[in-house]
Amino acid sequence: MQDDNKPRFRPVPWSGLETPADVELWIAEHDLSLQEHIAKNETGYGVCFTLAEGGEIYMQTTQDGALILDVTPEAEWVSPLIMAAARIDEAPQGRLWVLPDDKLVQLMIGLSGLIASSILVVGHDFGLRRRMGAW
Repeated sequence: MQDDNKPRFRPVPWSGLETPADVELWIAEHDLSLQEHIAKNETGYGVCFTLAEGGEIYMQTTQDGALILDVTPEAEWVSPLIMAAARIDEAPQGRLWVLPDDKLVQLMIGLSGLIASSILVVGHDFGLRRRMGAW
């Protein structure tokens, strides 16, 4: 019998990623965790990073090569770092960032020292309806 009050996912303390090889290993482990724990009918899955200095960043990669970041208001202070890692000149309006997925390695190296923990998420609204039109 499964305890319905038990959380499905638990936060994992973060260990820093210092090199592109570290990030590639983390990506492979993260992808494996998603395959093992996320059902095919589930949507809004990704990872949530809790920042040591406050706020969260929810991240999802899409099939069409986009990296979606949902930066909570408490984490807006990290916007300059995201802009630098993605090599963009200004932050988007609102909290959703849509970046090419080739920015993932640079972004993870930049953010790594700021992350306290990570947790898998399911059912998060990554703004896909707003981005692609209502379905």
